[in-house]
Amino acid sequence: MTAPEGTALRAESLSKSYGRTRALWDCSFELPEGRVIALVGPNGAGKSTLLSLAAGLIKPSGGSISVHGTPVRGRMHPDMSFLAQNRPLYRDFTVREMMRAGAAMNERWSQQRVDEVLDALAGVDRDAKVRTLSAGARTQVAIALALGRLPKVLLLDEPLSDLDPLARDETLRIVMTEVAERGTTVLMSSHLLSDLSEVCDHLLLVAEGRVQLVGDVEDVLADHRVLIGPPATESSVPGTVVSASRTERQATLLVRGGTDVPDGWAAEQPDLEALVMGYLRASRERRVAVAGAER
Repeated sequence: MTAPEGTALRAESLSKSYGRTRALWDCSFELPEGRVIALVGPNGAGKSTLLSLAAGLIKPSGGSISVHGTPVRGRMHPDMSFLAQNRPLYRDFTVREMMRAGAAMNERWSQQRVDEVLDALAGVDRDAKVRTLSAGARTQVAIALALGRLPKVLLLDEPLSDLDPLARDETLRIVMTEVAERGTTVLMSSHLLSDLSEVCDHLLLVAEGRVQLVGDVEDVLADHRVLIGPPATESSVPGTVVSASRTERQATLLVRGGTDVPDGWAAEQPDLEALVMGYLRASRERRVAVAGAER
């Protein structure tokens, strides 16, 4: 499988099942290199499964995924680093011992880069044992080790969840430096939409095991509108209604496509947070409807 020039990560009909449970189903996408890509979706949507497949930690049940045109074959790709949600570190090692372990386990390794990242992240005591560190400090150490591999593609699963506001800002600055100075592609899963909106310029939205949206953030936002108007004339709204909230006097719709604004309606372009929330709300409503039908 050959990826087009400029494609960092490509999936074709990618699927993963655990017994009778489908975690991902028939997912196809192309993610451009040198971008910060937001991977968003509700809990249980398949985001962590997707990252694990891209990292080569698990094998797909169907389809394929490649990094810069090279198939991922069930092992960590040499051009990839992955920070898992459980922050896999040896708890009884010191930070310095973790760095030596990283150097021993990776053919391509930059101790200088690890030191640069740790110094930029407010500094971590190299002689402290990992188990004595705060959750946020452990995350920062894990990010530094991931960058020590000098990856072309960096996968981050909820990297900001354990960090205070200052540490989040420092971490996002490190991520942006990787992209700007090294051309690294970053695929980052997070529920902190306000933080994602500051750094991400590409979007991959997964819900119910399928890709719902993929593309440049500006283009995706431009293809959607929030329309507010009287429920009685809702049928006159052009485009596809993604989600809706209604009162007796007013309907608020997230609409994809369509350019005309019906009489009596007001329109505005959503921001990233409003867009994602609309799709998450629609996904939850579909799951509730299916559960109700199965009872």
